[in-house]
Amino acid sequence: MTDHDTDTGIRTGTGTGTGTGTERTFAPLPPAQGRGFAQTWWGQAWLRALEDAALDAGQVKTGRRLARAGAVGAVSVRAGRITAVVLDRDRTAHRADVLLAELSAEQWDRFLDLAVERSGHVAALLDREMPTHLVEDAASAGIDLLPGLGDLEPECDCGAWDHCGHTAALCYQMARLVDQDPFVLLLMRGRGEQSVLDALQARTAAPAEDASASEGVDATEAYAAGDILPPLPAPPVPPLVPGLPPALDTEVPPAPGVDPIAVRHLAARTAAEAHRLLTEALRPLSDQHAAGTELTAAQDAVRLAVDAPDEAVTGRLAVGSGRDPQSLAVATRAWELGGAAALAVLEEEWAPDEQGEVHARARAALHSAWDEDERPTLRAAGNRWTVADVPVQIRLGRDGRWWPYRREQGRWVPAGPAALDPATALASAGTASAESQR
Repeated sequence: MTDHDTDTGIRTGTGTGTGTGTERTFAPLPPAQGRGFAQTWWGQAWLRALEDAALDAGQVKTGRRLARAGAVGAVSVRAGRITAVVLDRDRTAHRADVLLAELSAEQWDRFLDLAVERSGHVAALLDREMPTHLVEDAASAGIDLLPGLGDLEPECDCGAWDHCGHTAALCYQMARLVDQDPFVLLLMRGRGEQSVLDALQARTAAPAEDASASEGVDATEAYAAGDILPPLPAPPVPPLVPGLPPALDTEVPPAPGVDPIAVRHLAARTAAEAHRLLTEALRPLSDQHAAGTELTAAQDAVRLAVDAPDEAVTGRLAVGSGRDPQSLAVATRAWELGGAAALAVLEEEWAPDEQGEVHARARAALHSAWDEDERPTLRAAGNRWTVADVPVQIRLGRDGRWWPYRREQGRWVPAGPAALDPATALASAGTASAESQR
């Protein structure tokens, strides 16, 4: 718990700063051995602004080591600037400053108006939390509360022109302060805590508008006016490739039972799945596939096995999927071609209605794809049609698409993506089989 000085707006107590309403000074923090510098999402966003923009990753690591060792002195925070003395390993002292642009008066007015729109925003700030929706709403209004790429401008008497170990150490220490109290960040943006609280109180205490001043409109008229609304903007273009997961270089040994290689792979596969879902959602409705059911543990193990980094991870996933390593390799090939639908075609054998429309269309397409004397002989077994005397097969999925297969080392394996036309799928399987035999 902390106390508030009602005259100056200064917080006092363990781990808090002292000073005037426009400047606060924080005593040196103890070494951060065995813990991260930021636990909250806004503290981590502060660190990303440093780590993503620094040109020399080695200097960032040096700063992290200095901050972790307790080499950062008292931190002075004021509008647009933080300052501290940082000691090198040889105990040489350097003055480090980091600058962050202040918000304009107009931006502050818009931010404060947004803050009082939801009562939960003010309550969260008083609880020393930064509401996610408040930051997002502010960004939509052109107000960046959290620093972005290149926003943290370094100055150090060591002469470095980019972030050096001293300014990086100051940023890491600042992350701990921002983590504990987001009002520290608001002070850097130009307003002290008491100034912000007074402005919020003035807005919430303002008399409400007379309800009788506006009679409103009839509900029927309001609905009838719906056609005057502007059309929705075009959906965004999805990125070409999945994003990269954050680095795990924390210089802290992993906890017992935690495999960093497996964690990195899990993060990469999560990014890949998110990219697939986004791409699917942004397709035209006519091109979208029906949403599948929730994956089983065995199916999810196959998904995670794609691009597995080493044999240890692959072996664990093979056990989790109920397969041996060879079967898992075939299953991951199917997954890469078509996800859960392709995996189902690999594993399921079912009998379509031979008198049904899908079966009739397939026979007609296969019949018309070749001349009479060139038409291959096909043996049908359920949803699987195999070319006589040739290691090629096509399989019918429950969604009506055809999947090409070829035989490799005694196993039927997927040979390409699905096609609506069985003749196209059969030609794709034949081409893949010929290439594999070269």
